[in-house]
Amino acid sequence: MTEPDNLKVYFVVGEESGDILGSKLIRSFREKAVHLEPVGLAGSRMQAEGMTSLFDISDISVMGISGVLAQLPKLLRRIKVTADDVIARNPDVLLLIDSPEFSYRVAQKVRKKAPWIKIVKYVAPSVWAWRPGRAKKMAPYVDHIMAILPFEPELMESLGGPKTTYVGHPLASEMPDVEPSVRQKIGSPPKLLLLPGSRKSEVKRLLPFIKETVAVLERRGNTFQYTLPAVEKLREEIEAEVSLWPQSIQVICGKNDSDQAFREADLALAASGTVTLELALYRVPMISIYKLDGIAMRVRHLLTGWTASLPNLIADYPVVPERFNEYAHPEYVARMVERLAQNSEERRIQLEGFELIRNKMAQETPGHDISVTKILELTKQAKA
Repeated sequence: MTEPDNLKVYFVVGEESGDILGSKLIRSFREKAVHLEPVGLAGSRMQAEGMTSLFDISDISVMGISGVLAQLPKLLRRIKVTADDVIARNPDVLLLIDSPEFSYRVAQKVRKKAPWIKIVKYVAPSVWAWRPGRAKKMAPYVDHIMAILPFEPELMESLGGPKTTYVGHPLASEMPDVEPSVRQKIGSPPKLLLLPGSRKSEVKRLLPFIKETVAVLERRGNTFQYTLPAVEKLREEIEAEVSLWPQSIQVICGKNDSDQAFREADLALAASGTVTLELALYRVPMISIYKLDGIAMRVRHLLTGWTASLPNLIADYPVVPERFNEYAHPEYVARMVERLAQNSEERRIQLEGFELIRNKMAQETPGHDISVTKILELTKQAKA
């Protein structure tokens, strides 16, 4: 019988999505009989797996240029504290999952003072969307990237980035069993999901736009059943806001309720992000919307991607319509919603695209299991 692996992994996470990924990795390590010592930063799910977080990760949960600038003094202190802790603990692997503005600076400090520590990034940066030069800049301090989108390894290589392995998207191994025929039957009234985002700043920018769009829909004689899945930390704030709307908006929380809402939905109006891919896998026709903050608007010329929609990137053609910034007009988007709320050509085209996306993403082995195998391989090479 072979001896189990002993591994100390220092996790850097700052978002709920990273906490979910990290918790799955910890469980997978243990299922593979690895004597794992997980240390570093952890959210509630990772703490439930036995971790103690260096500090509350909400301290570094910021998004966008304006968010970083507003929290800069605190972030700089946390970067130093985290890098010093990594070096003191001397892990086998420093695993960066999210919060790139934070985690990359930690990695740079660690590489300078402790170059023997293996540094791995789980989830590639979105160099396909903006600042492609980031790929090459990462090469000196990131040893390997585990990508969750199939086109990313080839792209990272072409941009001179770190060696990259495609491990599969976390959603791919948990693909919902929703029959295509379900989406041919539209409810009366249709069930419309409203998804303004999971971050406070996103919700603040998008919820007023969604309110205006709903008002246009009602004014044009439409009737919908509205459901708004919210993250728990924003639930009270969102409920207080939508309670002032003339329409009845059902706010729900929790994975079980959200899964049920996704299964029953006829269509969705969703903030650009991972949720659009989740909707595609549930075969829910949608419109993707987004509004950048004031500072990001000034530097949007740095955006280089042809789309910000994950379903479109995976399909490699425009499946999901997107309306951003000044092009997100309530009157326009309301009319798009109307088209998707009936058995229209627009709805049929999206449903066909979702089949292609599901086929491209399907995999038997979960991405977190493949990632753990890759990390073990990299650490064994480093110790050899």
